[in-house]
Amino acid sequence: MKAILCTRYGSPDVLQLADIRKPTPKDHEVLIKIHATTVSAGDLRVRGFHSPLLMWIPMRLFLGLRKPRNPILGAEIAGEIESVGSRVSRFRPGDRIFALTGLRLGGYAEYTCLPEKALIDAKPGNLGYDEAAAIPFGGTTALYFLRKGNIRKGCKALIYGASGAVGTSAVQLARHFGAEVTAACSAANFDWVRSLGADRVIDYTKDDFSHGGVRYDLVFDAVGKADKRTCKQALAPNGKYVTVDGQGIAKVKAEDLAFLRELAETGTFRPVIDRRYPLERIAEAHRYADTGRKRGNLVVTVARSNEND
Repeated sequence: MKAILCTRYGSPDVLQLADIRKPTPKDHEVLIKIHATTVSAGDLRVRGFHSPLLMWIPMRLFLGLRKPRNPILGAEIAGEIESVGSRVSRFRPGDRIFALTGLRLGGYAEYTCLPEKALIDAKPGNLGYDEAAAIPFGGTTALYFLRKGNIRKGCKALIYGASGAVGTSAVQLARHFGAEVTAACSAANFDWVRSLGADRVIDYTKDDFSHGGVRYDLVFDAVGKADKRTCKQALAPNGKYVTVDGQGIAKVKAEDLAFLRELAETGTFRPVIDRRYPLERIAEAHRYADTGRKRGNLVVTVARSNEND
């Protein structure tokens, strides 16, 4: 099968197309034919080995010393169950699914195996594989940190970095939970961020939201680039500040994927896709992601399907 291998840590040029052996599922695993994956922030961090200095040695020991121990990146996928292990009862061949592979990665290939108890759920019936693949990472990350920040009906929430994969998900989810949403992004993204449900938008390149006269019950830095002091100055009494940077990895449960699927199927939540790339051009996708200018998600098409994606 074809796969993209991360041959060492470094620039997008370390990503190389290769032919490798197709995996075989173990007794409790499913074999997934991957139709689409994405270029997520997690993939960028592993490829470039972006790690805090104090965590450099532990992360190298965990991920691999000279290159990723698992050279096939890709943290979220959508596809079809091709076969199942002898002890699998939850899935059967032909099931259309989407999944968060997490630290197992494996999405940059035509096939991957996952345990049946992994974070796998039925693909939203109203979405194509490309859209479904763009849900798990941004959606579950946003959901985790919004809940950590005590998102609730009527609260004033500021989403900083509202145009990325996590930010676009956070805007929609905060709106769903009944919050009054202010989105901080560049002026070029104002209109379509409003279309996602933001009540108010501010230009983070010009406006100092800590002196704007509004105090927020929740400030969520969805890109890990906001000034911590500024964010805290914008909080109301008892308000909460949460960030994707330095506050741990989002803890995801199977019911989180099911929740996002239900919202997608009712039209309440929709993944935002900036660009699409074929598998063989994945290095180009990583180069674009490295610019920091992407809006929403970058989807990588692995296999063509009969669906109208």
